[in-house]
Amino acid sequence: MHPAVERLTEIIPPAAPRRPRDWATAEQQLGTPLPEDYKELVETYGGGVFDETVWLLDPDCPDEDYNLLAQATARAEILADLWQTEARPAELQHDAEAQVLPWAYVEESGAYLYWLRRPAQKPSEWTVMLNEGRGPEWEHHADQCAAFLLSVLTGEAETEYFPDLPVESHQFDSNDDILS
Repeated sequence: MHPAVERLTEIIPPAAPRRPRDWATAEQQLGTPLPEDYKELVETYGGGVFDETVWLLDPDCPDEDYNLLAQATARAEILADLWQTEARPAELQHDAEAQVLPWAYVEESGAYLYWLRRPAQKPSEWTVMLNEGRGPEWEHHADQCAAFLLSVLTGEAETEYFPDLPVESHQFDSNDDILS
């Protein structure tokens, strides 16, 4: 198990075994393999919200707002329109083939967490980009998604976008429970 996922399970024990995801189909629809740490997060917790703040997108979620595949399409369209009038983040300006792909949403802020994908990189090398959601600011973090999520939940992340974290008592609310 990825060390960050293992540490997350220590501070937020998963509620119950989750149903397996059809990763081959999800990756085929996205046109790219996905990072193993992300797949372990979803296999361990399912989609849902950590500490009432960070929504982990899930390729099997029936609600499009929290579905990885639906949000990948929606965010690509939104960002393409936005970048007609605003500059792309610095990490994307010098590499025309670099892309971002959403993996999480920040409750109430409109912010998204993305993978920064560069053509020569393997998914295990993708790092995190955070877009403030209602403005042009982007942050780049050199972590994989599970390590970044862990650092946000424990208050170790160097970012201003999670002022209510860390919390005293961590929790995870599954989409299976919230949306049923």
